[in-house]
Amino acid sequence: MLSSGHLTLVQWLSPAFPTGAFAYSHGLEAEIAAGTVRDAASLVVWLGNILRYGAGWQDAVLLAHALDGECDRLDDLARALQPCAERLQESREQGAALARCVAGITGRALPARLLPVAVGEAAAALDLAKRDVIALYLHGFVGNLVTISVRHVPLGQTEGQAVLARLLPEIHAQADRAARATLDEIGTCALAGDLAALRHETQDVRIFRT
Repeated sequence: MLSSGHLTLVQWLSPAFPTGAFAYSHGLEAEIAAGTVRDAASLVVWLGNILRYGAGWQDAVLLAHALDGECDRLDDLARALQPCAERLQESREQGAALARCVAGITGRALPARLLPVAVGEAAAALDLAKRDVIALYLHGFVGNLVTISVRHVPLGQTEGQAVLARLLPEIHAQADRAARATLDEIGTCALAGDLAALRHETQDVRIFRT
């Protein structure tokens, strides 16, 4: 049976929670425009790489450590790790919105932080296993990008959900790893994804903020 803490975290990471996640594509809009992501198979590859080698892994490790505290230091590190202005904007604006809404619900004083640190600081009070918090965070992250792809690749709804289902083992694997990782293991190597985010900053026609 799910605990109340699990259900609370599901609410915070839901598309209905007002972080504005729907407005950010993490550079995926540029990849779709370039034809790099053009169908379900290429989307699985792109998302899998982001999970293993990019912001998925980086955010998961930051979140794991934020659950233990020292969030001021971790927020500074999270900002320094952002590869471009849009990715910083994406994490900063969503994190501030999440902290503001959770504070309004709970009455806790939660400062604006980058998203993984904001989630970790807020979720620390729920007393959940690190692995569970990280897995739910990554599921929400990937789910948002799948929804964007359903509309703009385009993919069918069923095909999009099949992509998410194929990535569930990877989400669990990364959550397990990140829950035990040190900050020295936070390095990323998703240059194509970072370059896509940079290209998006000067893209002439765009729907998403990132």
